[in-house]
Amino acid sequence: MKKASRLSLLGERRAMTKLGFTGTAKGMTRAQKAVFRALILQPALGAFDEFHHGDCVGADEESHRFIREDKPAVWIVGHPPIIDKFRAFTKCDEWRPLRGYIPRNHKIVDETDRLLATPRGFKEELRSGTWATLRYARKLERELLIIWPDGTTAGGWT
Repeated sequence: MKKASRLSLLGERRAMTKLGFTGTAKGMTRAQKAVFRALILQPALGAFDEFHHGDCVGADEESHRFIREDKPAVWIVGHPPIIDKFRAFTKCDEWRPLRGYIPRNHKIVDETDRLLATPRGFKEELRSGTWATLRYARKLERELLIIWPDGTTAGGWT
């Protein structure tokens, strides 16, 4: 399938829906993976042109692969961390500058309309990048959807 055009036929930039993602470096559970893949194909969530992630091993890497396989026309923007130790080195269409984890996570939220999250557990944690990103998104009143480890969801789109 052909990659989505960044410009309309008239040469004007078209409005794009941008979906941000945050998830655990431990990777998604089997249930989270199944729900993630089902959700991105549904019209309510599936209507996005850009997908932003943090280019870390685990859930970022998995989500990247699922977007490439299931929605190949979506433009993927990587927000890599400054530390290579946990980088996934995915093949993104566009890259943002290297940043520390917290500034990088804030940029993902700043540049997107909605945030999809796959946390490791069911309770909010301090010192967790996924939860710090969710807190920041709430502060900015972004639309959020959380896929819990058992595949149930919380939040949603209006």
